[in-house]
Amino acid sequence: MSLIEQPLVSICIPTYNGEEYLEEALYSAINQSYKNIEIVITDDQSKDRTVEIVNKIKSTTNIPIYLHIHKPEGIGENWNYSVRKSNGEYIKFLFQDDLLHETCVEKLLKPFLINKKMGLSFCRREILFNKDDIFNKNWVSRFKELHINWSKINYMQEGKTLLKDKGFLSEPRNKVGEPTCVLLKKEVFNTVGYFRKDLKQSLDYEYWYRVFKKFDVGFVDEELIAFRLHANQTTAKNSKIEISDYELYPKLVYKNLFWYLHPTLQKILFYKYNRLGKIYKKLRSYV
Repeated sequence: MSLIEQPLVSICIPTYNGEEYLEEALYSAINQSYKNIEIVITDDQSKDRTVEIVNKIKSTTNIPIYLHIHKPEGIGENWNYSVRKSNGEYIKFLFQDDLLHETCVEKLLKPFLINKKMGLSFCRREILFNKDDIFNKNWVSRFKELHINWSKINYMQEGKTLLKDKGFLSEPRNKVGEPTCVLLKKEVFNTVGYFRKDLKQSLDYEYWYRVFKKFDVGFVDEELIAFRLHANQTTAKNSKIEISDYELYPKLVYKNLFWYLHPTLQKILFYKYNRLGKIYKKLRSYV
């Protein structure tokens, strides 16, 4: 496929004080085997060298790099802003601490070129972490291979079939991965909306499963990205200050995904969140 025939992919990098690893991240985007890309950086008014690093690297490549500095309005809004500023037919997120392996965009895009119903594809990830840190080691042992928590996962399938999985609500709830693992067709944002700004920990997988309702989903069984686990990242900070969407998330599933779920999960959520279900459950306890 010639460059003219290749659809444009926007590599979106939301940033805030990302100087430590940003240069590595940017060069991993620039060095993709798939060449029809643009890089869109949306910055939440960083106070470190983030902007300086971006401007330095812009001068070293012919790949379009766009930098947009805007008023901080939270994690989700920065992600959304990067999508709105993109020009591509496809969106490939890359977080400032992470890396794309050289064939990442090429291989995640392939299912879309085969199946026009595709809305999202995802891959496995390499984890970069301090192996002497016991918390990191435990996290990796639990959450390294997220895809094995699906009963069945194919190269391509209807997203609805994954929502019907009996283990959908079991841990880990995120069975896809972080945004760096995912490629999205931009039109999904017109169909299912944008990331919720009121969520912190679950805003990524809450969005993935909204996409599952409407589109087919691809899974590439290769480590195509590197996710960096360290104490300064947003997820770690949220854990420490106990920002959690743990209780809210099942309510969102009940409200938005109920009719797509396995009957066993429907029953559990009906008894927990439906007024009539609560009454029925209480009456049964007296029998």
